[in-house]
Amino acid sequence: MKKQYPEGRSRGTENRFYFTADLFSVLRALPPGFCLLSVVFCFLVFSDVAYGIDTSVHGFLQGNYSMDTAARNPDGGNFKWAEERFQLKLDASKDPFHLMVKTDAFYKHNDEKGDVELREGYIDYTAGKWDARVGRQIITWGLGDLLFINDVFPKDYEAFFSGRPLEYLKKGIDAVKVGLYPEFASFELIVAPFFEPNRFPDPKRFRLFDPMPGVTDREKAKPATSLENTEAAVRAYRDVAGFDASVYFYRGFWRQPSMLPDNLLAPSRIALFYPELNVYGASLQGRALDGVISLEGGYYDSRQDRKGTDSLIPNSQTRFLAGYQRQLWEDFTAGLQYYGEYMHDYGAYKKNLPAGFPQEKKLHQLTTIRLTQFLINQTLKLSLFTFYSPSDRDYMLNPEMKYNFTDHIWAALGGNIFGGGKPWTQFGQLDKDDNVYLQTRYEF
Repeated sequence: MKKQYPEGRSRGTENRFYFTADLFSVLRALPPGFCLLSVVFCFLVFSDVAYGIDTSVHGFLQGNYSMDTAARNPDGGNFKWAEERFQLKLDASKDPFHLMVKTDAFYKHNDEKGDVELREGYIDYTAGKWDARVGRQIITWGLGDLLFINDVFPKDYEAFFSGRPLEYLKKGIDAVKVGLYPEFASFELIVAPFFEPNRFPDPKRFRLFDPMPGVTDREKAKPATSLENTEAAVRAYRDVAGFDASVYFYRGFWRQPSMLPDNLLAPSRIALFYPELNVYGASLQGRALDGVISLEGGYYDSRQDRKGTDSLIPNSQTRFLAGYQRQLWEDFTAGLQYYGEYMHDYGAYKKNLPAGFPQEKKLHQLTTIRLTQFLINQTLKLSLFTFYSPSDRDYMLNPEMKYNFTDHIWAALGGNIFGGGKPWTQFGQLDKDDNVYLQTRYEF
């Protein structure tokens, strides 16, 4: 059928009309994050010229691949991770405001699909005695090296076990952070209305212990967005006799889901939910014994199971950490940590533990060692990080070699090795998930 055009429109106008319509169709099909990034980019470019706002654009192109070395994935694949990624970071400043947007576009071969992810995007306001940050942001508290007590903010453990760059262990949260700086101490107040859980390894690629593997009907429910469920956290810190001292408080939820079967004896459906949690903690760090000593502790108040009688909700815990780091010779640093989780009301936990569920230890212990050596004018970095649990007798080893070819190009080759323990312990369950990974990046 011959196309019918509106009366009075010239052929050139007709072509422009249909070209514009096709363009809008393409734009509607793009991911929202890409559209947001485009809008912010145009704003920064034009505002730099029109309003004198200081702007900068940085980013990278990255390839990241992690291959199985012990066995194939549960889904039959050979790669824990395989993707190419492009990141664009935009900064704009004009006192007293600062805008930062960091967005990743990637194609993931494991799932054969691409997407756009807003890693961070926030606005800062700075005044004399206070400042504020609003938007998606990555927040880091506490002193532990890959051990977290008062850093209660969301993590991506799949990224860590898959051999991705360490920056991807931390996830952003949509929050308001306010800093207050009176003379006697400094304070950080955080309010997050939207709950963000931890991300754990995908069972299609990792072998994870499941006490109810036959129940496939599962539903995960995040806490509803409401005033009552809004997460809140406070940190107060100052110098005490040459040591950095901090105290912490958090009110929110456990970031690992708990299982609630419809019937413990013959379950057919499982609801995954996030129990309520308060955390009270403190930390101290300073120079001593020719190195740096770190001490940290926290009480995890499991608000929905304070008596420890509900075996499906974590008991309250006391967590503690002691660390020591020292440079032993030029460009060589060693770090040691001891970490413990002490379960309260352990007798009630054992009494109510369902049949078939593995029994956790009253005191779960972890030790870590980090060794780092720089060579060839600090362009070559050799590192080893190890976890070992004296209580569970399982371990994880992470050796890595990273080389900076130029100021803009680097590559890293490493591995994740798991073993020991039982099929349900933290690292023992990953015994057949050993992998070797390659990271390559061009930064601009």
